[in-house]
Amino acid sequence: MGKKDPSRVGFVQFHQSYSYEDFVEGFKPTVTGFELKPGKFVQFCRMAESDPKRNYVFIIDEINRGNLSKILGELMLLIESDKRSEDWSLQLASGTAPFYVPANVYIMGLMNTADRSLAVVDYALRRRFAFVDIQPALHSRKFREQLTGNEVSSSTVDYIVARIGSLNAEINGDLANLGPGFAIGHSFFCDGPREAENERQWYERIIRTEVAPLLREYWFDAPSKADNWTKQLLTPL
Repeated sequence: MGKKDPSRVGFVQFHQSYSYEDFVEGFKPTVTGFELKPGKFVQFCRMAESDPKRNYVFIIDEINRGNLSKILGELMLLIESDKRSEDWSLQLASGTAPFYVPANVYIMGLMNTADRSLAVVDYALRRRFAFVDIQPALHSRKFREQLTGNEVSSSTVDYIVARIGSLNAEINGDLANLGPGFAIGHSFFCDGPREAENERQWYERIIRTEVAPLLREYWFDAPSKADNWTKQLLTPL
């Protein structure tokens, strides 16, 4: 978009109960009965259609958690890049006004590839998206600024980057069981110490209550490996 403008950003999170009626259109209860109403995405596209010179971004969080074929319906066709014009307008399930996805609407789907409990994303949908892998930003300037802004010392930031970086190298190299999608993210550490908690206590709390349990799940068949890494993370450099 080139600028920060929440009025041109839509957001929704998919889950198992999310439906076509929520996303595209459907009958919703009113005080007198039922009324056909557009879903969040259709409303967003109508808004973008009336403002064709500016870009709009619709973000779908946890896109792989929903039943995509059921939720998207006709949109599986309409979101294709070569069908973003009025020439491809379709009647939706209700048979009311024709609908198309404007060319100035960009759809961003977010997903955690480590979530193996979910079915793989529909291959028909894969062809409609470009995929970008986002790795933990432990070495980024903004991560360091975030932590130092929360009164975490530079030496502790260096410690976190070194220790978690070493752990992630191990996880990334375990391609048979884990791999880059399971790396420990920077978000574990972004909140900073709580009140009456020094930075060492803050770091140890995160490792013991958040990272260590995750490692035990990762290496459930090798508990000693998880325990050894927990000890390494808690040992001063």
